[in-house]
This record gives sequence, C-alpha cells and structure tokens, in this order.
Amino acid sequence: MCGVEIKKNGNGNSEINNNSTRNYENGNGITKINGNGNGITSNGVHHSSRQNDDVVINLDQGDPKMYFPYWKNVDDKCTITIKASELMSYFADVSNGGVFYQMPEFTEAVRRVHRVVGNAVADDRYIIGGTGSSQLFTVALKALASTVKSSTTDYENYRIPVVCAEPYYSCYGEALEEGKSEVYKWEGDANKFKVDGPYIEVVTTPNNPDGRCREPVVNKEGGMVICDLAYYWPQYTPITAPADYDVMLFTLSKATGHAGSRVGWAIVKNKEVAMNMIKVMTLETIGTCHEGQLRATKLLDFVADGYDDQLVDDKPDGLFEFGHRVLAERWEKLRAAVESCGAFSLPDFPSDFCNFWGKHCQPNPAYAWMELKSGGEAAKLMSELKIRTRCGTRFGVSAKYIRVNMMESDVSFNLFLERLSTIKLE
Repeated sequence: MCGVEIKKNGNGNSEINNNSTRNYENGNGITKINGNGNGITSNGVHHSSRQNDDVVINLDQGDPKMYFPYWKNVDDKCTITIKASELMSYFADVSNGGVFYQMPEFTEAVRRVHRVVGNAVADDRYIIGGTGSSQLFTVALKALASTVKSSTTDYENYRIPVVCAEPYYSCYGEALEEGKSEVYKWEGDANKFKVDGPYIEVVTTPNNPDGRCREPVVNKEGGMVICDLAYYWPQYTPITAPADYDVMLFTLSKATGHAGSRVGWAIVKNKEVAMNMIKVMTLETIGTCHEGQLRATKLLDFVADGYDDQLVDDKPDGLFEFGHRVLAERWEKLRAAVESCGAFSLPDFPSDFCNFWGKHCQPNPAYAWMELKSGGEAAKLMSELKIRTRCGTRFGVSAKYIRVNMMESDVSFNLFLERLSTIKLE
C-alpha cells in the first residue's frame, strides 16, 4: 500500500503510518488522506504532509516583534534610569488645566512626534494618556455617552448604539458585550445602521483587519465619531494629510513596537469630552503609570530626533524607514507565496502620495487579510499547519477570511511562508 495515515500520538505529535488509506478525525473536523502518499486535502486545498517542526506559529495577535532588531541596535542610545525614590506621587502635573496624572514631557513628546510625521493635528488639542488605546476606547465611549446624557433628558433611558463598518476590529464588539454597559450598546455593522438619535461610530483607518483607509459611513444627525488611528504611521500607509477628528486614538505599540509598555493616547478637540475622559480615567485607575509615560517620552523623542534636520546632519535610517522596508519586503514575499499557492487571495492597495516620504508609495498594512478561494474555513486550514490566525467571523464577516499578523519576528514570518508554500490548489 502506498497511502498514508496521519494521526496524533499520545504527545499530540503527528505519526505517519504507510500501511493504510482512510479518513480520520483530527479534532477540527474530517481530513481526507490522499491515497497516493503525496499529501492530504482539506477544504478543497491540497497541502504536503511534510512536517517543518512542532512549533505553533502565533499570527493571531498583533504582536509587533519585527521592531526588535531596530531597537536592539540603539539600546545604548535610548536608555532611561529610574531611581527608587522617583515617580512616587500620584501627581505628575500640578499646573492649572493639566491632566494631574500625566507628565508634561509626555504630552509634549506626543505633540512633537505628530508634528514631525504630520499624521494628526495635536497642537491646541487635549492629549490624554491611557493604558494602550484599548482602555482609551472604552473611556472615550463613556465620556461621549456622558456628554449626551448631560445635555438633555430626552435620552435618559437610551442606550447609545456603537457601530463600525465591517470588517471591524474584533475587540470592539467583544469589549462592549463583555462590559454590559447600561449607557451604550454594540450594534455591529455601520452600513446597516438605520436608527435615529445619538450614536457613536468607530472609524479605524487604516482599517484593522484589511488595511484600507476609511471615512465615517453613517453621517447622520446626532452622530459622534471615535477615530482609531493606531496604524496611521508612514511605515504602514501613505500620510496624505493630518487627521483632525473630534476623538483620535493612538498607541505606542504600533507606533514604535513597544506593546508591553501599555501606553496609548487620545487627541481630543472638545473640552467637555476631554474632561469627562479624564474623570473616567481618574475613577477607574487614578491615571496611568508614570514609568510607562517616561519610557514612551524617551522613545517618541528619540524617533522625532532622527527626523530633526537641526539635530541630524547625516541621517541614518530611522524607525519609519526600518518599518517600511521590513513590511514592504514581507508583503512582496507573501504575495509571491500566495500566487504560487493559489489557494488564497490578497487585497490590492493603490499607491498614494505620502507627505512624510515626499513621494508616491504603496501601503504596507500591519495585517494580511487573506481569503480562502474555496470558501471553506481558512483558520481551520491554517491550524492544521500549526499556524494560529484570527478568523473572519470575529470581524463580522465570513470564516473564509483570516487576519495574519505581518509584524511578527523574522523567524515566525519566514516559517509561516515556508508552511504556506506547502499548500497547493487541487
């Protein structure tokens, strides 16, 4: 017999038996074994039975490990020391009008880096730090809802709908449904929203998961917009104009790659909304970590210094050149692998003029939004190759889509390409 049977041993590893040909249940559904010994078929897609190793590649989370080589190379130039006696008080800014828990130098570093990049209007705006943009998202929701409730009694018992055009970031709806708020509720796809009255639309641009630049779609009276601009940096997309929405969210994790510091910031136009956000932050966490703010200040200033003509005569490659180069190379390799594989498709992105680079350039999104052409469950197929991805159903669309993190380490990304190359369309 020339067929093979792939099964799991007691340790969860694959064993190959060359004496039989049959179907088996792998815990994720039925997988058909090819009778000629060349491989297996799942969801109408053929892939080789060759095993790379037993390592599970996690491309589910948006962990920005690709930035490690850049920062490792400048360790001696971007270091902070915190003494045991420092940063002990709750208070970081005692000036009138300041956010008491926020270091003034952090606020200025945020404004400076946005001036350098030109991706957002930050001067003459309220800068509110938070524990990543995830916390600031829910804080902004509460602040906007509170603003509506305090302005009129017409909506006293009204739960304000929150919408976002699909495919939308998976954690928006999950966070709202888990929170079970009495003042707002998740209503899903903004394209299907027809209700009159106050509402909040979340606009992610470039979009997570598909990388496309977007605008609000509802545009009805009483609407409020939260703009998530986590990926509006020149390594990911052309900077066409400074964003200037009422509430804008940014995160250090995607700007510089320092996800573990858990630092984000909101840029807010309206004073009442800003004061409500500060109040919520004070009640929930008494502000944010001063150590994280200090590290973020050092990092943002280091990045900005690299693009200051008065400070740098002979400029080496800065953070944005590094990120742009790495992502451009990865997208080129992924497109070649997908074309060779034939089982998936990728979106195309038009080039645009980038004010930061001073030329037309191609977007290099932080995630690959991959569609399985056969229409099956793409995440299930990837799991058979020991690749963890995020299923399209979590983004409000079909399971034939998956989101793949393009910011992982070189080792993980190259291993992903290697395993992807074993899939062949029958």
